[in-house]
Amino acid sequence: MTVPREMPGKWPRVRAPGGAEEERRVRANAREYNEKFQYASNCIKTSKYNIVTFLPVNLFEQFQEVANTYFLFLLILQLIPQISSLSWFTTIVPLVLVLTITAVKDATDDYFRHKSDNQVNNRQSQVLISGVLRQEQWMNVRVGDIIKLENNQFVAADLLLLSSSEPHGLCYIETAELDGETNMKVRQAIPVTSELGDTSKLAQFDGEVICEPPNNKLDKFGGTLYWKENKYPLSNQNMLLRGCVLRNTEWCFGLVIFAGPDTKLMQNSGRTKFKRTSIDRLMNTLVLWIFGFLVCMGVILAIGNAIWEHEVGVCFQIYLPWDEGVHSAFFSGFLSFWSYIIILNTVVPISLYVSVEVIRLGHSYFINWDKKMYCAKRRTPAEARTTTLNEELGQVEYIFSDKTGTLTQNIMVFSKCSVNGHSYGDVQDVLGHKAELGERPEPVDFSFNPLVDPRFQFWDPSLLEAVKLGDPHVHEFFRLLSLCHTVMSEEKSEGELYYKAQSPDEGALVTAARNFGFVFRSRTPKTITVHELGRAITYQLLAILDFNNIRKRMSVIVRSPEGKIRLYCKGADTILLERLHPINQDLTNVTTDHLNEYAGEGLRTLVLAYKDLEESYYEDWSERLHRAGSAPEAREDRLARLYDEVEHDMMLLGATAIEDKLQQGVPETIAILTLANIKIWVLTGDKQETAVNIGYSCKMLTDDMTEVFVVTGHTVLEVREELRKAREKMMDGSRSMGNGFSYQEKLSSSKLTSVLEAIAGEYALVINGHSLAHALEADMEVEFLETACACKAVICCRVTPLQKAQVVELVKKYKKAVTLAIGDGANDVSMIKRTQSRWGERQSPPHSTCLFPPQPPTSGWASVGRRASRRCWPPTTPSHSSSSCSACSWCTGAGPTSACASSSAISSTRTSPSPWSTSGLASSAASRHRPCTISTSSRSTTLSTRRCLCSPWASLTSWPTTSRSPSPSPPPS
Repeated sequence: MTVPREMPGKWPRVRAPGGAEEERRVRANAREYNEKFQYASNCIKTSKYNIVTFLPVNLFEQFQEVANTYFLFLLILQLIPQISSLSWFTTIVPLVLVLTITAVKDATDDYFRHKSDNQVNNRQSQVLISGVLRQEQWMNVRVGDIIKLENNQFVAADLLLLSSSEPHGLCYIETAELDGETNMKVRQAIPVTSELGDTSKLAQFDGEVICEPPNNKLDKFGGTLYWKENKYPLSNQNMLLRGCVLRNTEWCFGLVIFAGPDTKLMQNSGRTKFKRTSIDRLMNTLVLWIFGFLVCMGVILAIGNAIWEHEVGVCFQIYLPWDEGVHSAFFSGFLSFWSYIIILNTVVPISLYVSVEVIRLGHSYFINWDKKMYCAKRRTPAEARTTTLNEELGQVEYIFSDKTGTLTQNIMVFSKCSVNGHSYGDVQDVLGHKAELGERPEPVDFSFNPLVDPRFQFWDPSLLEAVKLGDPHVHEFFRLLSLCHTVMSEEKSEGELYYKAQSPDEGALVTAARNFGFVFRSRTPKTITVHELGRAITYQLLAILDFNNIRKRMSVIVRSPEGKIRLYCKGADTILLERLHPINQDLTNVTTDHLNEYAGEGLRTLVLAYKDLEESYYEDWSERLHRAGSAPEAREDRLARLYDEVEHDMMLLGATAIEDKLQQGVPETIAILTLANIKIWVLTGDKQETAVNIGYSCKMLTDDMTEVFVVTGHTVLEVREELRKAREKMMDGSRSMGNGFSYQEKLSSSKLTSVLEAIAGEYALVINGHSLAHALEADMEVEFLETACACKAVICCRVTPLQKAQVVELVKKYKKAVTLAIGDGANDVSMIKRTQSRWGERQSPPHSTCLFPPQPPTSGWASVGRRASRRCWPPTTPSHSSSSCSACSWCTGAGPTSACASSSAISSTRTSPSPWSTSGLASSAASRHRPCTISTSSRSTTLSTRRCLCSPWASLTSWPTTSRSPSPSPPPS
């Protein structure tokens, strides 16, 4: 290989002096070169024992139980003739029996781990060796090998995509094993290697990759390919990670970068640890106290023996002499102490642990036999695969829940929109007036469009009329929706389009544009083809400015057939409204009113904008973008600055409003959890109005509450003052608690740790993300926690993934309580990972998460809050496959399919024994009728849920509102 001029003449060390890998260097088709770095092989190991280590390691784990250690100590005493009064058989038999049964169970579990490892390690893969493709086991794949993958095959290791059967080196993958999302994602080879499509060219490929060391960041990769005196930047878009499945791609070739335990999948799996539940720790404590009582009894009896021997027994030495070696009454008492310990050993019963295990087993069968957790439609009962399940779930005190996909179904429906200051989407009657509550006329007729999605329904015909009349603002609105996305289109037959979106929001928006005549048909890495009212138009795709949780927006830059360059952008209102051109002020005010109206109805909103770019500016910006993408350091920061530069002074088009339906049975379940004194906190990235309305809908917030505090301060002083006022109001309302007791007297009698926990009345706290950032600072976090814990419900809006994790960590740190974290998306991972251990599983059905039991409402209309009401609609029941669960699985309910699929994770953290151990949560958790995987341990209980269907209750219907319209702005050209 020819070393490019940019590469240093002296290579830096790959490993630090301590052995940690500083960077990875991989050369293609050069096993000898790569082996000198001693990279890990592709063999994985998830088992705990082998033949040599099983006995010592398993015995060490079992003797962590105090009872086992005690009886081992007792056995040693019984082997000493001078103090033994019982045969050692009386102790060794039950001890060996208990140890053997436990060892057999552990060996069986580990056998299945070995079996699973062997099955994975022995999978076959095609490896390019000496220019010939050979079948090799996965365990024999090495770093630097080039392997060939075929359609529907699992990726054997972390690969750099070199070429594929698709044009431009594209390939499609499913990452459900990594993040639970079953939607296809696109990966692309760099152009210089995309032409290496046959084995002869690949055999001569000797490029060298220098990249980051192994890590667990699934969404990031940084490296550089050096080949033929040139260097090419590499990113996560060029990587195929182990655990992914190749889809809709005939074949592809990849270069192995990370293998075996170094792959990102294994880096995220963690090691198998020996865990204990709180009941186990409690029993150990009880055994220690009982043993202390036994020692006290032994000491008392030994002292009595010594006194008796000294005062009385010495007189009988002639015919009752002391044993050989005993020369004093004191030594006789010492030996008697150990004899009494042996005689009274039954005070510490080894049957205690056996009895508890039997009880646990019985409780697990109660779960299996529960008729309320039996899915008659799928004939699937509950199945508890861990006996410690019930004891952990029954002690949860705090539940931290995401909103989207958790409280709601994650089934997105395009409901309303605002275009150039006009709001569309209100249900209208035949006369064109806004329909009364409960009325539902015929939906809009889209029969003019041969590519319509028959499942899509819209109720306002005026929007379709605007499209047919050629309103330029409306056309540009739907043109943006059909171009600004990452959706993949699949046409199985003529006119039958299937969209595969990475998020349900995108799928709903592209489907809406499709039905109104702007049909996204296909895409390549450089083009997007759209049918606009029956006319096929191909746009040149110049750049994609990706969405992430920091930017909260996505943009595309396209060139129209006329040669005009335009940027289309969609994103959160808090981000986009501040990036608009000042000329949009009047339109912004009206659109903001519409956004508040939509949010008040519980709808998810996005703002749409565009910007025309000059050719000269774009050429300069594109050149700087290319240099930033090739930068070896601070690449992400440089790209972010360029993205921010071009996404300014945009023109406002309008806004969209998407309905995310509540999970079935949410209000009832929350009411049951509240009765069990379980506090529920909702941590969501949605805006405040949307989150508050969902809070009322699911009855977390009620009109009967004394007060709902809203914290929106932008500075530390403002947030501190708002929290102080909230505490003062709660204290003022609790000065007298009735029955003649003062507040302080009531507090003293209850022995509460915090003054605020004794307040009378029900309160709720709503806090925004920017305020939460100040509230979580070290000097204010205790004030925030005390205020929040005094409330029945807490809603945190516009929070980042990091803030979700910080809130969970704050409660764990100060409250010492059992917590449960629930989430269904990548932005919830950091919150869930705050638990000491996690147990996840890929779930196959691409449907929304079923959190709550499908219970029919008592009447056609049910009140769900002060702002909205729901209608019960009949469910439909599509079939979906099931997958086995690691600990407990149950499923029931049915409903319409969702455009999104991802696994949910529920993580319960055990931090200290709870003051109550009722089965309140266990019973309510059992009533949820959702498929789960549950693993309990001493530090945590983790549930990873399979996607399940719930029939939606209905869409929300808001009270009539009014809006003002500005003078129309000039139409976009």
